[in-house]
Amino acid sequence: MPRRRFHRRRFVGLSLGVPLAGAAWAWADRAALCIAGKPEEPDNPLVERAKAAAIEVLKPSRKDLEHGLELHARSVVFDAYGFAPRAAVDGEVVRAAIESGASAIELQDLEEDMSMTRCVNDPDERAEFLGAWKAAGVTCIFQNAGEEGEDPTRLMKRLARFTYVTDMLRPVVAKAVTAEDVVAAKKQNWHCLCFTGNGVPLPQQWVSVAEELRYIRIFFQLGIRMMHLTYQRRNVIGDGCGEAANAGLSDFGRAVVAEMNRVGVIPDVAHSGWQTSLEAAKASTRPVVASHTTCAALHKHIRSKPDEVIRAIADTGGYVGICCVPAFLGGKGDLAAMLDHVDYVVRRFGADRVAIGTDAAYVSRHAARQSTRTPKRPPARPRWAALWPSGSFSSVSSTAAQSLAWTNWPLFTVGLVQRGYRDEDIQKIIGGNVLRVLRETARQA
Repeated sequence: MPRRRFHRRRFVGLSLGVPLAGAAWAWADRAALCIAGKPEEPDNPLVERAKAAAIEVLKPSRKDLEHGLELHARSVVFDAYGFAPRAAVDGEVVRAAIESGASAIELQDLEEDMSMTRCVNDPDERAEFLGAWKAAGVTCIFQNAGEEGEDPTRLMKRLARFTYVTDMLRPVVAKAVTAEDVVAAKKQNWHCLCFTGNGVPLPQQWVSVAEELRYIRIFFQLGIRMMHLTYQRRNVIGDGCGEAANAGLSDFGRAVVAEMNRVGVIPDVAHSGWQTSLEAAKASTRPVVASHTTCAALHKHIRSKPDEVIRAIADTGGYVGICCVPAFLGGKGDLAAMLDHVDYVVRRFGADRVAIGTDAAYVSRHAARQSTRTPKRPPARPRWAALWPSGSFSSVSSTAAQSLAWTNWPLFTVGLVQRGYRDEDIQKIIGGNVLRVLRETARQA
């Protein structure tokens, strides 16, 4: 078997004019077995089941599969918004905390900390973490590094956790603050995280506008390169996407956008209402993005954006990142549906104006086992940020959901090849557009 695989790999490498990378070839072998209906013994059953689900949706030819995997392997792949692979929590530690009387906030912090940082010190979780990166073939993630809100101390927790991870796992997974950092990581076959906050840090003392804005630069100095203007709810900047009033950007919000432009932070309107998104794009002198969203023309949802908003974002030089959340995509909510949204943006606004922001994470295969070790807790009240109108989430088949798994990133590229995109446009969509906006924002700061 090794000898036969070597010769086939050499033949395909010659026919494409470039040898396939090792990881890409392993993908091609296994995916080909999925196409043939002959699954092999999986290294990681979660990854392999997801891969099989995506293959079932795409049904790619061997030629498209091989070309897509080769292109993915040699390209800078930049997830426009997502999450590093998540570790399983230590169930016994959680149980002990519950039995000692830990509060709900303490338990949330404990579990979040473990899910984000156990990859540093636990050998099994480190293997899961690095294995998921390898399967995905992703160079960089615009990493969710701030809990939803405006309080600087609240926003700092995730930032601290992922700073710790990138400090301890560098250079294999490092912190990126410039586009050049991401390119350098790709050249070394390493990975990196570029940090984004789920809110604008505001001291909320309301002494003056200038005083309220001062933490934007501080968080920039800590590594944050993109910030949500709003989350689901209304804040002092503008209306979130869950607010029926759709009131738009406030006067203070315009000052926030101007300060982000000055400092070099990308304004992100993914969770903003349509009017807030539109007015933020028109107010900005730098690129604005909706890092993980969908197209309202294909499926109207509070997390989608209508053409008018997408055009305004495109006019800033920004992009919309199409997400991998089935409920936001409509239709079957699968990989094909996600690619339909990419197609729509390209047809209407051009290949320079779209990216893929998965809003998804790989979760360790050990998570289910660990969860059985923790006592059940009483139902909790809905989170403040979770302003979801009735019907916001619809069920889809397990195959549809699995086809959008974060580790299926190579098959996202295969899907774009299958749809006839030129290689250079695919490279823009899977990473180049995010790199461009990161570089342009820094250059203009």
